[in-house]
Amino acid sequence: MGLSTDADGRKVFFWNALPGETIVKYNITKHKSHYSEAIATEIQNPSPHRVQPLDYCYLSTSPWQIMDYNYELTQKQSLVVEIFHEHNIIIDTPKIITDGRDYCYRNKMEYALYWDHLTNQIELAFHQRGSHRKIPIAQSSIERPEIFQRATKIIDDLNARGEEARKYQSLLLRCNQKGEVGGGLYENHKPHPKFLPLTDTILGHEYSYSPNGFFQINLPVYELALTEIKPHITTDQVLDLYAGVGTIGLSVARDKHLTLVEVDKSAFKEMAKNITIEDISEPGKARISAGRPWQTAPWDADDPEGRRAGRTRVRNGDIFVILSKSEEVLEYIAPDQTVILDPPRAGCDRKLIEKLLEAHPAKIIYLSCNPATQARDLKLLLDKYTIEQITTFNFFPHTPHIENLVILS
Repeated sequence: MGLSTDADGRKVFFWNALPGETIVKYNITKHKSHYSEAIATEIQNPSPHRVQPLDYCYLSTSPWQIMDYNYELTQKQSLVVEIFHEHNIIIDTPKIITDGRDYCYRNKMEYALYWDHLTNQIELAFHQRGSHRKIPIAQSSIERPEIFQRATKIIDDLNARGEEARKYQSLLLRCNQKGEVGGGLYENHKPHPKFLPLTDTILGHEYSYSPNGFFQINLPVYELALTEIKPHITTDQVLDLYAGVGTIGLSVARDKHLTLVEVDKSAFKEMAKNITIEDISEPGKARISAGRPWQTAPWDADDPEGRRAGRTRVRNGDIFVILSKSEEVLEYIAPDQTVILDPPRAGCDRKLIEKLLEAHPAKIIYLSCNPATQARDLKLLLDKYTIEQITTFNFFPHTPHIENLVILS
């Protein structure tokens, strides 16, 4: 957000404002004791980097549509430097990687449903930033066009049947790289339905995932990040923490002695399935676990239960998957490893950081969707590690979100 000071000296955080601009009129969306949040509605001295937003609903979905793309990239680089400096980590401006596609990149979108009282019909909508109001939309440009086309068709079908918007919570749709769309409607006061899975190929490996589960939003740029990570896998032992459905470890270290840890049961089940999709030659016996202790049981490649973790031979190495919190499998961290970290926005648990410092694995690969918590964790890790490389990725063009990769050795 833009930071400004009003005539009374009060700080105001602005959407729809760029550095150097003068805000003449604005609507306050949040009023706190020491600051306000607002949306600029009239601007003097517009920034030379300001451009016309493509979508009417841009503040709801992608508030950085107001700036040209090259300026966005430099701002994200500057933000990473500033965040790291705040934690006394002095770095040069990192390289930023993008595939150059700044619209029609999202493979997942969730829409609200709006009831038009004049036409008595349902319309697609987003929630207005700073309020619970819904904005009906006629177009949206950050998701893949197949998603918006399917969403429009579903709304047309609902209107043809005389349905009402109040029956539904939202409409969630996801699209793979082939253009196949999955997902559907969430009804109010009913459990979320189970949707048919989608599949995608990442760095030559096929992955299955649920449309309403965790999976990367921008796969072409994600592949660029994995390509950047892969040369840094220099040890035979690899531990992938916060593994999700396994796309990092299984893409860059499938031929290593790989251990993947995930706490979410649905993601874990998908990860177990992704191990069986390819490269299985001799399933034999597997070591099965719902965390700890290990038990010996036959590996069922056709029916990996969500509560289990499996091991099977893949090419020249073993793969273990463990259902557990990453901070509760600290005994698996060893000096001869490469450890991959891809934690949620809250960053790594302090117990995990302390164990990494104690065990001192050879290399740490830290991919983060929140450079602020990443810098907080790195400040502790730099007691025994050196930053080998920092690379920023623009996973989410026209939004403030930043994906940042740090290699520690």
